[in-house]
Amino acid sequence: MSQKKILLIEDNEFNRKIVRDLLARQPYELLEAHDGEAGVAAARRDMPDVIVMDVQLPKLSGLDATRAIRAHPETAKIPIIVVTSFALSGDDKKAMEAGASAYLAKPYSPRQLLDTIRKMAGDA
Repeated sequence: MSQKKILLIEDNEFNRKIVRDLLARQPYELLEAHDGEAGVAAARRDMPDVIVMDVQLPKLSGLDATRAIRAHPETAKIPIIVVTSFALSGDDKKAMEAGASAYLAKPYSPRQLLDTIRKMAGDA
């Protein structure tokens, strides 16, 4: 069985390192994109099993990138975990309306993120 692929779309290097460290000992292959446009392209190219999407991204926001991924037939069913550090009332609803499968507000615990990834990948 091949490793499941997790695509992290996050522009902040510190946050990418946290996820990299979190998944280092897990049976997942981590792919990274640094902005929304690159994330949409990577989703179409690599067909990950789960996407972790930051909301605040350069070039294309996380919500717009989520909508773009949902609009493409080949990527429409990929689970997307939307994460944000600017959690405001109603942001979770906006994320779900954009097509998120799950929503986590930062700071979330690494365990919470890992549990959500496992659940979305069908490994929980």
